[in-house]
Amino acid sequence: MPQAAPFAPFEWMLSARYLRARRKEGFVSVIAGFSFLGIMLGVATLIIVMAVMNGFRTELLGKILGFNGHIVAQPLESPLTDWKDVAERIGQVQGVRLAVPVVDGPALASSSSASGVLVRGIRAADLDRLPSVAGGIKRESVEHFDEGRGVVIGQGLADQLSVQVGDSITLVAQRGAVTPMGIMPRVKKYQVAAVFEIGMSEYDAGVIFMPIAEAQAFFNRNQDVTAIEVFTANPDRIDLFRKTVAEAAGRPVFLVDWRQRNATFFGALQVERNVMFLILSLIVLVAALNIVSGLIMLVKDKSSDIAILRTMGASRGAIMRTFMITGVSIGVAGTLIGFVLGLVVCGNIESIRQFTSWLTRTELFPPKLYFLSKLPAEIDLVQTAAVVIMALTLSFLATLYPSWRAARLDPVEALRQGG
Repeated sequence: MPQAAPFAPFEWMLSARYLRARRKEGFVSVIAGFSFLGIMLGVATLIIVMAVMNGFRTELLGKILGFNGHIVAQPLESPLTDWKDVAERIGQVQGVRLAVPVVDGPALASSSSASGVLVRGIRAADLDRLPSVAGGIKRESVEHFDEGRGVVIGQGLADQLSVQVGDSITLVAQRGAVTPMGIMPRVKKYQVAAVFEIGMSEYDAGVIFMPIAEAQAFFNRNQDVTAIEVFTANPDRIDLFRKTVAEAAGRPVFLVDWRQRNATFFGALQVERNVMFLILSLIVLVAALNIVSGLIMLVKDKSSDIAILRTMGASRGAIMRTFMITGVSIGVAGTLIGFVLGLVVCGNIESIRQFTSWLTRTELFPPKLYFLSKLPAEIDLVQTAAVVIMALTLSFLATLYPSWRAARLDPVEALRQGG
Protein backbone atom coordinates (compact mmCIF):
# COMPACT_ATOMS: atom_id res chain seq x y z
CA MET A 1 0.00 0.00 0.00
CA PRO A 2 1.52 3.37 -1.00
CA GLN A 3 2.06 5.95 1.72
CA ALA A 4 -1.12 8.05 1.94
CA ALA A 5 -1.38 11.69 2.94
CA PRO A 6 -2.67 12.45 6.47
CA PHE A 7 -6.46 12.21 6.79
CA ALA A 8 -6.71 10.44 3.43
CA PRO A 9 -10.14 9.31 2.13
CA PHE A 10 -9.59 5.69 3.20
CA GLU A 11 -9.11 6.84 6.83
CA TRP A 12 -12.45 8.62 6.73
CA MET A 13 -14.02 5.58 5.06
CA LEU A 14 -12.75 3.22 7.77
CA SER A 15 -13.92 5.62 10.52
CA ALA A 16 -17.40 5.75 8.99
CA ARG A 17 -17.52 1.93 8.86
CA TYR A 18 -16.48 1.67 12.52
CA LEU A 19 -19.20 4.16 13.49
CA ARG A 20 -21.77 1.90 11.79
CA ALA A 21 -21.21 -1.08 14.07
CA ARG A 22 -22.59 -4.44 13.02
CA ARG A 23 -24.86 -6.59 15.18
CA LYS A 24 -22.02 -8.43 16.94
CA GLU A 25 -20.48 -5.05 17.83
CA GLY A 26 -23.74 -3.74 19.24
CA PHE A 27 -22.30 -3.08 22.70
CA VAL A 28 -19.66 -0.78 21.20
CA SER A 29 -22.36 1.18 19.33
CA VAL A 30 -24.39 1.49 22.55
CA ILE A 31 -21.40 3.05 24.33
CA ALA A 32 -20.87 5.39 21.36
CA GLY A 33 -24.57 6.35 21.50
CA PHE A 34 -24.37 7.14 25.21
CA SER A 35 -21.22 9.19 24.62
CA PHE A 36 -23.03 11.17 21.91
CA LEU A 37 -26.08 11.75 24.13
CA GLY A 38 -23.91 12.69 27.10
CA ILE A 39 -21.96 15.33 25.17
CA MET A 40 -25.11 16.66 23.49
CA LEU A 41 -27.03 17.00 26.77
CA GLY A 42 -23.99 18.33 28.61
CA VAL A 43 -23.36 21.09 26.06
CA ALA A 44 -27.07 21.99 25.82
CA THR A 45 -27.48 22.04 29.61
CA LEU A 46 -24.40 24.21 30.09
CA ILE A 47 -25.57 26.73 27.48
CA ILE A 48 -29.09 26.86 28.94
CA VAL A 49 -27.99 27.19 32.57
CA MET A 50 -25.37 29.85 31.79
CA ALA A 51 -27.91 31.79 29.71
CA VAL A 52 -30.50 31.67 32.50
CA MET A 53 -27.91 32.77 35.08
CA ASN A 54 -26.86 35.65 32.81
CA GLY A 55 -30.50 36.56 32.28
CA PHE A 56 -31.07 36.57 36.03
CA ARG A 57 -28.17 38.93 36.59
CA THR A 58 -29.07 41.29 33.74
CA GLU A 59 -32.76 41.45 34.64
CA LEU A 60 -32.16 41.90 38.36
CA LEU A 61 -29.46 44.48 37.75
CA GLY A 62 -31.73 46.39 35.38
CA LYS A 63 -34.65 46.32 37.82
CA ILE A 64 -32.56 47.26 40.84
CA LEU A 65 -30.65 50.06 39.10
CA GLY A 66 -33.82 51.35 37.49
CA PHE A 67 -35.53 51.58 40.88
CA ASN A 68 -32.73 52.51 43.29
CA GLY A 69 -30.04 55.12 42.82
CA HIS A 70 -26.62 54.13 41.54
CA ILE A 71 -25.17 56.31 44.32
CA VAL A 72 -26.98 57.15 47.55
CA ALA A 73 -25.91 60.38 49.29
CA GLN A 74 -26.75 60.20 52.99
CA PRO A 75 -26.35 63.13 55.41
CA LEU A 76 -23.40 63.53 57.77
CA GLU A 77 -23.15 65.86 60.79
CA SER A 78 -26.58 67.43 60.15
CA PRO A 79 -29.91 66.41 58.58
CA LEU A 80 -30.56 67.03 54.88
CA THR A 81 -32.81 70.07 55.34
CA ASP A 82 -31.11 71.73 52.35
CA TRP A 83 -32.01 68.80 50.11
CA LYS A 84 -33.44 70.93 47.29
CA ASP A 85 -30.19 72.83 46.75
CA VAL A 86 -28.04 69.71 47.18
CA ALA A 87 -30.14 67.72 44.69
CA GLU A 88 -29.99 70.58 42.17
CA ARG A 89 -26.18 70.82 42.41
CA ILE A 90 -25.71 67.05 42.08
CA GLY A 91 -28.12 66.96 39.14
CA GLN A 92 -25.85 69.38 37.23
CA VAL A 93 -22.84 67.03 37.42
CA GLN A 94 -21.87 65.75 33.97
CA GLY A 95 -23.03 62.17 33.55
CA VAL A 96 -25.70 62.37 36.27
CA ARG A 97 -29.15 61.80 34.79
CA LEU A 98 -31.24 62.29 37.90
CA ALA A 99 -30.84 63.27 41.56
CA VAL A 100 -33.88 62.21 43.58
CA PRO A 101 -34.49 63.29 47.20
CA VAL A 102 -36.40 60.57 49.05
CA VAL A 103 -37.93 59.99 52.47
CA ASP A 104 -37.85 56.28 53.28
CA GLY A 105 -39.50 54.51 56.17
CA PRO A 106 -41.15 51.20 57.06
CA ALA A 107 -44.90 50.94 57.55
CA LEU A 108 -47.76 48.48 57.73
CA ALA A 109 -50.29 48.68 54.88
CA SER A 110 -53.74 47.23 55.46
CA SER A 111 -57.08 46.88 53.74
CA SER A 112 -58.73 43.47 53.54
CA SER A 113 -55.35 42.09 54.67
CA ALA A 114 -52.07 43.58 55.91
CA SER A 115 -48.50 43.64 54.66
CA GLY A 116 -45.24 45.28 55.67
CA VAL A 117 -44.05 47.85 53.11
CA LEU A 118 -41.39 50.45 52.45
CA VAL A 119 -42.95 53.90 52.07
CA ARG A 120 -40.92 56.21 49.84
CA GLY A 121 -41.67 59.90 49.72
CA ILE A 122 -40.80 61.39 46.34
CA ARG A 123 -41.64 64.34 44.11
CA ALA A 124 -44.03 63.74 41.21
CA ALA A 125 -41.49 64.96 38.64
CA ASP A 126 -38.89 62.51 39.97
CA LEU A 127 -41.37 59.64 40.08
CA ASP A 128 -42.24 60.26 36.45
CA ARG A 129 -38.55 60.05 35.50
CA LEU A 130 -37.60 56.91 37.43
CA PRO A 131 -36.39 54.49 34.71
CA SER A 132 -38.27 51.39 35.85
CA VAL A 133 -41.37 52.98 37.41
CA ALA A 134 -42.28 55.61 34.80
CA GLY A 135 -43.10 53.04 32.13
CA GLY A 136 -44.69 50.66 34.59
CA ILE A 137 -47.57 52.81 35.88
CA LYS A 138 -50.58 50.86 34.73
CA ARG A 139 -53.58 53.07 35.48
CA GLU A 140 -54.36 56.72 36.03
CA SER A 141 -51.57 59.30 36.14
CA VAL A 142 -49.46 61.11 38.72
CA GLU A 143 -49.81 64.61 37.30
CA HIS A 144 -51.35 65.92 40.56
CA PHE A 145 -49.41 63.55 42.77
CA ASP A 146 -47.76 66.36 44.78
CA GLU A 147 -51.08 68.09 45.47
CA GLY A 148 -53.04 65.34 47.16
CA ARG A 149 -52.72 62.56 49.66
CA GLY A 150 -52.90 59.79 47.11
CA VAL A 151 -50.29 57.04 46.95
CA VAL A 152 -48.88 54.87 44.16
CA ILE A 153 -48.62 51.16 45.00
CA GLY A 154 -47.27 48.07 43.20
CA GLN A 155 -49.50 45.61 41.42
CA GLY A 156 -48.43 42.79 43.73
CA LEU A 157 -49.41 44.80 46.80
CA ALA A 158 -52.72 45.81 45.17
CA ASP A 159 -53.53 42.14 44.57
CA GLN A 160 -52.51 41.21 48.10
CA LEU A 161 -54.65 43.95 49.68
CA SER A 162 -57.47 43.46 47.14
CA VAL A 163 -57.58 47.15 46.20
CA GLN A 164 -57.59 49.12 42.97
CA VAL A 165 -57.30 52.74 41.87
CA GLY A 166 -59.72 54.87 43.90
CA ASP A 167 -59.82 52.54 46.91
CA SER A 168 -58.30 53.46 50.25
CA ILE A 169 -55.58 51.77 52.30
CA THR A 170 -54.46 52.38 55.86
CA LEU A 171 -50.80 52.98 56.65
CA VAL A 172 -49.39 52.55 60.14
CA ALA A 173 -45.97 53.97 61.07
CA GLN A 174 -44.19 53.05 64.27
CA ARG A 175 -42.98 56.60 65.02
CA GLY A 176 -45.89 59.01 65.47
CA ALA A 177 -46.91 61.70 67.88
CA VAL A 178 -45.26 62.02 71.29
CA THR A 179 -47.80 61.75 74.13
CA PRO A 180 -47.58 61.39 77.91
CA MET A 181 -48.07 57.66 77.29
CA GLY A 182 -45.03 57.58 74.97
CA ILE A 183 -44.65 57.61 71.21
CA MET A 184 -47.90 56.46 69.63
CA PRO A 185 -48.05 54.85 66.16
CA ARG A 186 -49.26 57.10 63.36
CA VAL A 187 -52.31 55.77 61.47
CA LYS A 188 -53.53 57.39 58.25
CA LYS A 189 -55.78 56.50 55.34
CA TYR A 190 -54.65 57.18 51.77
CA GLN A 191 -56.37 56.80 48.44
CA VAL A 192 -54.69 54.70 45.76
CA ALA A 193 -53.90 57.15 42.94
CA ALA A 194 -52.10 54.75 40.59
CA VAL A 195 -50.67 51.24 40.32
CA PHE A 196 -47.25 50.38 38.92
CA GLU A 197 -45.67 47.10 37.85
CA ILE A 198 -41.97 46.70 37.07
CA GLY A 199 -41.82 42.88 37.02
CA MET A 200 -39.81 42.41 40.22
CA SER A 201 -41.98 41.05 42.98
CA GLU A 202 -39.87 42.52 45.80
CA TYR A 203 -40.77 46.03 44.61
CA ASP A 204 -44.23 45.36 43.15
CA ALA A 205 -45.41 43.90 46.47
CA GLY A 206 -43.36 45.91 48.95
CA VAL A 207 -43.06 49.60 47.98
CA ILE A 208 -45.50 52.52 48.23
CA PHE A 209 -44.79 55.98 46.78
CA MET A 210 -46.31 59.07 48.38
CA PRO A 211 -45.71 62.83 48.00
CA ILE A 212 -42.50 63.88 49.71
CA ALA A 213 -44.21 66.50 51.91
CA GLU A 214 -46.78 63.96 53.05
CA ALA A 215 -44.03 61.43 53.81
CA GLN A 216 -42.20 64.00 55.94
CA ALA A 217 -45.37 64.58 57.94
CA PHE A 218 -46.21 60.87 58.14
CA PHE A 219 -42.77 59.95 59.50
CA ASN A 220 -42.62 63.03 61.73
CA ARG A 221 -39.53 64.46 60.02
CA ASN A 222 -38.41 68.09 60.34
CA GLN A 223 -38.56 69.07 56.62
CA ASP A 224 -35.53 66.91 55.86
CA VAL A 225 -35.07 63.82 53.66
CA THR A 226 -33.51 60.44 54.26
CA ALA A 227 -31.13 60.55 51.30
CA ILE A 228 -30.59 61.70 47.72
CA GLU A 229 -30.52 58.90 45.17
CA VAL A 230 -28.29 59.63 42.18
CA PHE A 231 -28.82 57.94 38.79
CA THR A 232 -25.83 58.04 36.44
CA ALA A 233 -25.40 57.44 32.72
CA ASN A 234 -23.04 54.48 33.25
CA PRO A 235 -23.45 52.42 36.45
CA ASP A 236 -20.47 50.20 35.55
CA ARG A 237 -18.13 53.20 35.88
CA ILE A 238 -19.55 54.41 39.15
CA ASP A 239 -16.11 55.20 40.63
CA LEU A 240 -15.76 58.10 38.19
CA PHE A 241 -18.82 59.80 39.71
CA ARG A 242 -18.15 59.39 43.43
CA LYS A 243 -15.68 62.27 43.77
CA THR A 244 -17.62 64.73 41.59
CA VAL A 245 -20.91 63.95 43.34
CA ALA A 246 -19.32 64.44 46.77
CA GLU A 247 -17.86 67.80 45.67
CA ALA A 248 -21.12 68.93 44.09
CA ALA A 249 -23.08 68.16 47.27
CA GLY A 250 -21.35 71.11 48.95
CA ARG A 251 -21.87 69.61 52.41
CA PRO A 252 -20.72 66.49 54.31
CA VAL A 253 -22.37 63.41 52.81
CA PHE A 254 -21.75 59.68 53.00
CA LEU A 255 -21.84 57.98 49.59
CA VAL A 256 -22.83 54.35 49.04
CA ASP A 257 -22.90 52.96 45.49
CA TRP A 258 -24.98 50.09 44.10
CA ARG A 259 -22.08 47.62 44.23
CA GLN A 260 -21.69 48.10 47.98
CA ARG A 261 -25.44 47.88 48.62
CA ASN A 262 -25.82 44.67 46.60
CA ALA A 263 -22.36 43.12 46.99
CA THR A 264 -23.60 40.00 48.80
CA PHE A 265 -26.45 39.42 46.38
CA PHE A 266 -24.50 39.72 43.15
CA GLY A 267 -21.48 37.98 44.68
CA ALA A 268 -23.69 34.99 45.49
CA LEU A 269 -25.00 34.97 41.90
CA GLN A 270 -21.44 34.94 40.54
CA VAL A 271 -20.37 32.09 42.83
CA GLU A 272 -23.48 30.10 41.92
CA ARG A 273 -22.82 30.59 38.22
CA ASN A 274 -19.21 29.40 38.53
CA VAL A 275 -20.17 26.37 40.60
CA MET A 276 -22.94 25.40 38.19
CA PHE A 277 -20.47 25.60 35.29
CA LEU A 278 -18.02 23.30 37.06
CA ILE A 279 -20.68 20.79 38.10
CA LEU A 280 -22.35 20.61 34.70
CA SER A 281 -18.96 20.32 32.98
CA LEU A 282 -18.70 16.91 34.65
CA ILE A 283 -21.49 15.69 32.33
CA VAL A 284 -19.30 16.43 29.32
CA LEU A 285 -16.27 14.89 31.07
CA VAL A 286 -18.15 11.65 31.79
CA ALA A 287 -19.33 11.52 28.17
CA ALA A 288 -15.73 11.98 27.02
CA LEU A 289 -14.65 9.08 29.25
CA ASN A 290 -17.33 6.98 27.56
CA ILE A 291 -15.61 7.78 24.25
CA VAL A 292 -12.37 6.42 25.74
CA SER A 293 -13.97 3.16 26.87
CA GLY A 294 -15.88 2.76 23.60
CA LEU A 295 -12.76 3.27 21.47
CA ILE A 296 -10.70 0.88 23.63
CA MET A 297 -13.32 -1.83 23.10
CA LEU A 298 -13.44 -1.02 19.39
CA VAL A 299 -9.65 -1.29 19.12
CA LYS A 300 -9.72 -4.64 20.87
CA ASP A 301 -12.51 -5.90 18.63
CA LYS A 302 -10.76 -4.66 15.45
CA SER A 303 -7.26 -5.87 16.37
CA SER A 304 -7.25 -8.38 13.51
CA ASP A 305 -8.36 -5.76 11.02
CA ILE A 306 -5.66 -3.40 12.28
CA ALA A 307 -3.03 -6.13 11.88
CA ILE A 308 -4.13 -6.82 8.30
CA LEU A 309 -4.02 -3.12 7.45
CA ARG A 310 -0.53 -2.86 8.95
CA THR A 311 0.72 -5.82 6.93
CA MET A 312 -0.76 -4.23 3.80
CA GLY A 313 1.33 -1.13 4.41
CA ALA A 314 -0.88 1.19 6.49
CA SER A 315 1.27 3.37 8.72
CA ARG A 316 0.84 3.73 12.44
CA GLY A 317 -0.17 7.34 11.85
CA ALA A 318 -2.97 6.24 9.53
CA ILE A 319 -4.31 3.79 12.11
CA MET A 320 -4.11 6.42 14.84
CA ARG A 321 -5.87 9.03 12.71
CA THR A 322 -8.61 6.55 11.78
CA PHE A 323 -9.58 5.95 15.39
CA MET A 324 -9.17 9.63 16.26
CA ILE A 325 -11.63 10.53 13.51
CA THR A 326 -14.04 7.92 14.88
CA GLY A 327 -13.96 9.34 18.42
CA VAL A 328 -13.84 13.01 17.46
CA SER A 329 -16.83 12.52 15.13
CA ILE A 330 -18.93 11.50 18.12
CA GLY A 331 -17.79 14.54 20.07
CA VAL A 332 -18.25 17.01 17.21
CA ALA A 333 -21.73 15.71 16.36
CA GLY A 334 -22.80 15.76 20.02
CA THR A 335 -21.38 19.26 20.54
CA LEU A 336 -23.02 20.77 17.45
CA ILE A 337 -26.43 19.24 18.12
CA GLY A 338 -26.17 20.20 21.79
CA PHE A 339 -25.27 23.75 20.74
CA VAL A 340 -28.32 24.01 18.48
CA LEU A 341 -30.57 22.42 21.13
CA GLY A 342 -29.31 24.89 23.74
CA LEU A 343 -30.02 27.88 21.49
CA VAL A 344 -33.52 26.62 20.66
CA VAL A 345 -34.39 26.07 24.33
CA CYS A 346 -32.99 29.47 25.35
CA GLY A 347 -35.07 31.17 22.68
CA ASN A 348 -38.27 29.54 23.96
CA ILE A 349 -37.45 29.21 27.67
CA GLU A 350 -40.51 31.10 28.94
CA SER A 351 -42.92 29.13 26.71
CA ILE A 352 -41.33 25.88 27.90
CA ARG A 353 -41.70 27.00 31.53
CA GLN A 354 -45.36 27.85 31.06
CA PHE A 355 -46.07 24.54 29.28
CA THR A 356 -44.26 22.55 31.98
CA SER A 357 -46.18 24.40 34.70
CA TRP A 358 -49.45 23.62 32.92
CA LEU A 359 -48.48 19.98 32.39
CA THR A 360 -47.37 19.35 35.97
CA ARG A 361 -49.99 21.70 37.50
CA THR A 362 -47.28 23.31 39.63
CA GLU A 363 -45.82 26.80 39.68
CA LEU A 364 -42.29 26.61 38.34
CA PHE A 365 -40.10 29.63 38.99
CA PRO A 366 -42.37 31.34 41.57
CA PRO A 367 -41.95 35.15 41.41
CA LYS A 368 -41.91 35.58 45.20
CA LEU A 369 -38.88 33.31 45.44
CA TYR A 370 -36.94 34.45 42.36
CA PHE A 371 -38.01 38.14 42.33
CA LEU A 372 -38.80 38.15 38.58
CA SER A 373 -42.15 37.49 36.94
CA LYS A 374 -40.76 35.51 33.99
CA LEU A 375 -37.79 33.25 33.29
CA PRO A 376 -35.01 35.23 31.56
CA ALA A 377 -32.28 33.84 29.29
CA GLU A 378 -29.40 35.82 27.81
CA ILE A 379 -26.79 34.02 25.73
CA ASP A 380 -23.24 35.25 26.22
CA LEU A 381 -21.13 34.61 23.10
CA VAL A 382 -17.87 34.22 25.04
CA GLN A 383 -19.34 31.72 27.52
CA THR A 384 -21.08 29.75 24.77
CA ALA A 385 -17.86 29.60 22.75
CA ALA A 386 -16.02 28.40 25.89
CA VAL A 387 -18.56 25.59 26.35
CA VAL A 388 -18.23 24.47 22.72
CA ILE A 389 -14.41 24.63 22.78
CA MET A 390 -14.30 22.71 26.08
CA ALA A 391 -16.51 19.92 24.69
CA LEU A 392 -14.49 19.65 21.48
CA THR A 393 -11.20 19.66 23.42
CA LEU A 394 -12.34 16.91 25.80
CA SER A 395 -13.61 14.86 22.86
CA PHE A 396 -10.24 15.19 21.11
CA LEU A 397 -8.22 14.35 24.24
CA ALA A 398 -10.43 11.30 24.86
CA THR A 399 -9.34 9.79 21.53
CA LEU A 400 -5.58 10.09 22.06
CA TYR A 401 -4.90 7.05 24.26
CA PRO A 402 -7.14 4.54 22.41
CA SER A 403 -5.80 5.75 19.05
CA TRP A 404 -2.21 5.53 20.26
CA ARG A 405 -2.88 2.03 21.55
CA ALA A 406 -4.30 0.99 18.18
CA ALA A 407 -1.26 2.41 16.38
CA ARG A 408 1.14 0.55 18.70
CA LEU A 409 -0.58 -2.81 18.14
CA ASP A 410 1.84 -5.55 17.01
CA PRO A 411 0.44 -7.09 13.80
CA VAL A 412 2.04 -10.51 14.39
CA GLU A 413 0.73 -10.78 17.95
CA ALA A 414 -2.73 -9.54 16.91
CA LEU A 415 -2.98 -12.10 14.08
CA ARG A 416 -1.83 -14.88 16.38
CA GLN A 417 -4.47 -14.01 18.99
CA GLY A 418 -7.09 -13.56 16.31
CA GLY A 419 -6.26 -16.96 14.85
